[in-house]
Amino acid sequence: MTSPFPKRTALLVLLLLGVIFGSNHVAARIAFDHGTGLITAVVARSGVTALALLGVVMWQGSGLRPPEGSGRWLPVLGLLISVQSLLLYSAVARIPVALALLAFSTFPVLYALLSWAFGGKAPGKRAAGVMMLILFGLSLALDAPAALGAVAETGPALAGGVMFAIGAAITFALALWVTEHRLHKVAGPLRSFTTMSIVGVVVLVAGLTGVMPGALQWPADATGWVGLALLTVLYGTAFSSLFVLMPRLDMARNAAALNIEPIAVLVMGWLILGQKLTLIQVAGALLVVVGIVLLSRRKTA
Repeated sequence: MTSPFPKRTALLVLLLLGVIFGSNHVAARIAFDHGTGLITAVVARSGVTALALLGVVMWQGSGLRPPEGSGRWLPVLGLLISVQSLLLYSAVARIPVALALLAFSTFPVLYALLSWAFGGKAPGKRAAGVMMLILFGLSLALDAPAALGAVAETGPALAGGVMFAIGAAITFALALWVTEHRLHKVAGPLRSFTTMSIVGVVVLVAGLTGVMPGALQWPADATGWVGLALLTVLYGTAFSSLFVLMPRLDMARNAAALNIEPIAVLVMGWLILGQKLTLIQVAGALLVVVGIVLLSRRKTA
């Protein structure tokens, strides 16, 4: 079994992956603004990533047969990531993106509680306090009060959207747990290849049957194609790296570092998309960074 990374190394890896995931969202926004269909983007990123990972598996000569006893968990992981994608997109379709991201960003807390419930170490008071600080910072950075005010008259839609986002956080936390505790013996490229293949098939079927909102539309111009290519490369790199390296990242203690993703989206949205930031959002972003710094300084037991 591979040994875990030192804590600061694991946090740096997760921070980098969070920024890459955030870059993927910015590229996706550009692609969608230039005619790319939602399902086209999901299927493209899943399909291209799966093909690249298949090439890695073949190059390594490790084969497509998982270790004894782990084969039944690979489809479970693929279905969990598929459901997570469907739920999160359903949330975004109903409520402001800020609220959806805020609700989904509870997954590190949920993962820590899930690990504890399944026999892991209970999160300490200091760790819980740092996680709450990060979530509070996110609520300010994502301007949750303004988003709530914008949907004040749509109670049922608000409740439904938040429930979808929380459901996405729960399924993603379960996917992290399955990867770290049931699939740690499976080679990373094979694990990620299987997951991306299942996600691509499930989302394509969901799109063709009308279960998932969106369209199978290609980009309308060169800018859209560039956005689609970038989101495919960025998402594939971040997702594959996360699920390949996860057994070495001690996710139960370090997953909160991935909350840098919405902050990266805010900064890149300001720099690239011309979106404005308020002082409250900047203060919230700083709180998230402070929380992650405190997380890096927390001693492991």
